[in-house]
Amino acid sequence: ATNPGFDQWLIDADLTIRGGIRTTPDGAHEYLIGDGDGTSWPLVLTIEPEDAALGASEVVGFDAKGDRLWLLNAVGADTKRLVGFYPATGAHQLVYADPTHDVVGVILHGDSREPQVAVVERDRAELVVLDPSLAGDIETLRELGGGDVHIVSRDHADQRWLICSDRDDASPAYYLYERAQRTTTFLFPARPALGAFALAKVEPFSFSTSDSLTIHGYATAPVDRAREHLPTVLYVHGGPWGVRHRWGFEPDAQWLANRGYLCLQINFRGSGGYGKAFINASAQEWAGRMHTDLIEGLQWATDAGWVDPERVAIMGGSYGGYAALVGATFTPDVFRCAIDIVGPSNLITLLEGIPPYWVGLRSQLHRLLGHPEADRDFLWERSPLAKADAIRIPILIAQGANDPRVPQAESEQIVSAMKERGIAFEYLLFADEGHGFAKPENLLRFYRAAEEFLAEHL
Repeated sequence: ATNPGFDQWLIDADLTIRGGIRTTPDGAHEYLIGDGDGTSWPLVLTIEPEDAALGASEVVGFDAKGDRLWLLNAVGADTKRLVGFYPATGAHQLVYADPTHDVVGVILHGDSREPQVAVVERDRAELVVLDPSLAGDIETLRELGGGDVHIVSRDHADQRWLICSDRDDASPAYYLYERAQRTTTFLFPARPALGAFALAKVEPFSFSTSDSLTIHGYATAPVDRAREHLPTVLYVHGGPWGVRHRWGFEPDAQWLANRGYLCLQINFRGSGGYGKAFINASAQEWAGRMHTDLIEGLQWATDAGWVDPERVAIMGGSYGGYAALVGATFTPDVFRCAIDIVGPSNLITLLEGIPPYWVGLRSQLHRLLGHPEADRDFLWERSPLAKADAIRIPILIAQGANDPRVPQAESEQIVSAMKERGIAFEYLLFADEGHGFAKPENLLRFYRAAEEFLAEHL
């Protein structure tokens, strides 16, 4: 088929092209669905920008008859819900909603393509039974290995399932589940070499911010000592919108705990999974309340006795790299050092360099972050580069030379400012990487440098 301008095709269970989704300049999603002859694509549904952007609207698929399109979106609600949409009439059918957390996944029946299980990610991923015929199976699987259970695939008779159990302190493991006997057979671990190591437990926690917002996070502590007065790495996720820290096996958190650090991961406002209001609470709050959430979460853990406040680092990639630079410039007294991985230092140049393929995202960035012309002074005030004089802690900066999202210039600007001021820093430029590092030799080079940097300063 010739693409008439769709960002995503819509294809039914019989592999018939039914239409597609296109993004408008203001960030709305338009659903164009025809009768399958491929000659006409009438507009049947529009998801407005607030409900379409930043992962707030997803397609699950058609039912077996092709009459309904299963969608995950938050239209008319705060959290992302499972709904059935009838293209022929424009009607909607609410299937399942959680009042505080987004529905992040759906398991459909292999033949009817009817939804049977919804996945809601609270502190941990939880399976919500929609089809009573599966209630006993899901109850059995919840007891499997103490991990979060994921149904990977099912045979055509729907009697044998491949299951993945994702644990926090062990490799994800795969099992064969026999429905008739309700028995599970261990198959293999995803990462067998991890069996030789004592891995750490990941503990969910939550706290209330100074403006009465509930924030959730995770703590991963070394296994060989009490969780008391520990050197700590505040590890900030990227995104920031639509992304979040999750419970389970997380390599960076385990690496830090293995080296003797408490790893704190906080889902600050704007993180995904907690509804639209939580994302909207982050509007124009870069270096504002988004950073305050991190600081207040760190203080909560310090008050709990976990953290040595004299030995705290802030580290992250992309937005997390920006947060690390904000920590070094806006709140330098809180941290002993910072590690910035492909993080922007100047919000004006970041927005001016938005790549062309971010068609509908541009307007959302202007709404949630700021407009490079109308909000120029505000964006400069929230840029770490503007506060380079305040840096009093060493910074390790790592950057990919081919990064289309956060160009090399974002790191070069802050490096140049630190050079001029005689501020201690380390700069790793990877000539063959982009937005983050993929090649094993580069990953090892970065982690080796990061480990030595943290050991020296914490």
